[in-house]
Amino acid sequence: MTKNKRQIWLAAAFVVAAVAGREGLAQGCVAAHSNQRSMDELVRAWDGGTKYGWSIHNLTVDVGYRFFNSNKYFVGDREIARPNAVRNHQNIFDVGVEYRFTPQWSFIADIPVFDGTRNQIYPPVGVFQVSGVGDITLGAQRWIFRPPTEFGGDVAVSASVKIPTGINNATGSALYKGQTVKATADQSMQPGDGGWGLVLGAQGYKSLWHKADLYGQAQYLFNPRDTNGVVTFRSQPGQSVMSVTDQYLYRAGISQGLPKLRGVALSLGARGEGVPVRDLIGDSNGFRRPGSVISIDPGLMVNVRRTTLSVNGPWALRRDRPPSVPEIKYHTTNGDAFFADYTVIIGLSHHF
Repeated sequence: MTKNKRQIWLAAAFVVAAVAGREGLAQGCVAAHSNQRSMDELVRAWDGGTKYGWSIHNLTVDVGYRFFNSNKYFVGDREIARPNAVRNHQNIFDVGVEYRFTPQWSFIADIPVFDGTRNQIYPPVGVFQVSGVGDITLGAQRWIFRPPTEFGGDVAVSASVKIPTGINNATGSALYKGQTVKATADQSMQPGDGGWGLVLGAQGYKSLWHKADLYGQAQYLFNPRDTNGVVTFRSQPGQSVMSVTDQYLYRAGISQGLPKLRGVALSLGARGEGVPVRDLIGDSNGFRRPGSVISIDPGLMVNVRRTTLSVNGPWALRRDRPPSVPEIKYHTTNGDAFFADYTVIIGLSHHF
């Protein structure tokens, strides 16, 4: 590797580490719907030890699915036993499109679809069911080095605009002060957040030994808007309307191709995701549930010609629900959140 390429590689790796090094935040009642992009570079067929890349003018469609049940009650990083738990069941689908028009440049788009139910045991009491298209993102991705590379690795960076196409004021029938009313569904149940945003991402891999790779992936959603005006029915000071929150996701680990099984790899890594206490741009008023989940992230990837199936099962190691900005400002009781023990993530990617 030349000196210039080494410097570019190190700089790109630093981008991944810098984004991934931020505190990862959560799943469950925490409204983080970030989706991980496919990394089928890890299991594409080997030809003489060198992975081949797809040709230009190639269309790739990724279909992702994530589901979990959150019923573990946390205040801060302490789990508290509770006989009547909120059960928040979520199904999050994501349709991703990538069109590569040069070996390094691609157009990318993501369309999330949300479906969830929540039995709420505190006012307003009720069972909420919400389905709908979420906030669509459109952007571009660039691989730093022209594939295939001599050193068996590469890093891609991306930028996308988040369009507020999702519903952010879904309601349900609930019991409030002895009467049945139309109440706003919990923030975690809303497919959209009501704000324009910017998503910056990076992903990369580096060959280590025979059919083994180091991989990393990170993305951060910047939401400059403060609040979206949607009423929450909450009585705590400063929490009467919903906040428009930043979100982020990171994951890193090692992938190992299985001997004598072409296109099959196992992976093991760490994963974090969620919502920060304060946004990086703009104010952070209104109601939000900041929170963090850091998980161990085992996975399986299978590649057959132009199709790749991936399955991940992140298992939570640490969960935390820190106080939000209004809770800090008004010195109110630290809020709570319900988290899941594990998540199942399934992805199917096909190159046309």
